[in-house]
Amino acid sequence: MTKSTVKKANKKAVLELKDVSKIYDLGDEKLTILKNISVTINSGELVAIVGPSGSGKSTLMHIMGLLDKQTSGQVILDGNDVSGLSEEALAKMRNQYIGFIFQQFNLLARTTAVENVLLPTLYSTDLTDKTARAKELLTTLGLGERLNNKPNQLSGGQQQRVAIARSLINNPSVIFADEPTGNLDSKSGHEVVEILKKLNAEGRTIVIVTHDLELAKIAHRVIKILDGEIVSDSRKS
Repeated sequence: MTKSTVKKANKKAVLELKDVSKIYDLGDEKLTILKNISVTINSGELVAIVGPSGSGKSTLMHIMGLLDKQTSGQVILDGNDVSGLSEEALAKMRNQYIGFIFQQFNLLARTTAVENVLLPTLYSTDLTDKTARAKELLTTLGLGERLNNKPNQLSGGQQQRVAIARSLINNPSVIFADEPTGNLDSKSGHEVVEILKKLNAEGRTIVIVTHDLELAKIAHRVIKILDGEIVSDSRKS
């Protein structure tokens, strides 16, 4: 697989789900979380997946992000069907092609900002100087004076910027932002929103998963999910 570079003009499909379902077998009954979901995310899009708690949006993100496996259907990443890959192979694909930004930041408490950003590179075969790239990303995000600070020495907004830098370190094909402003005050939340908009303007493909309709307004495309089904998929004109 040839890794795609960030080019705004390139509108190829980055991620495709075809008739994806997720069903949990509870013994006496089966719990259906997703029902025959088909959706395509194109290069350079800024997409919001919205829905209330229990709608299935987090499960959908986990399958899109290769954090979980579908019960049936296909998942295609950069034109390659990854549906039948082993957990180890999925982990490698996820590490190389997908970046994550989480509501809880998910930073390691005892490591510095630079070390946290470098975590996705631990299994990388890329021999370029990732430390220099990590420092550059953090500096670009306004943390040039905080490179050696640990999470408890950073504000919530600063921690989320470290997480954003971490999501970018391997130059992923798509970035998933799961409630990225959920744990932030309004000022820090606004700053994170502006960063996401800027990254998308540079050509990054970003999928925001949220129940916050105000956050969803920054997206060019909004996919609404309810009871495990896509009920609408609208684009701004």
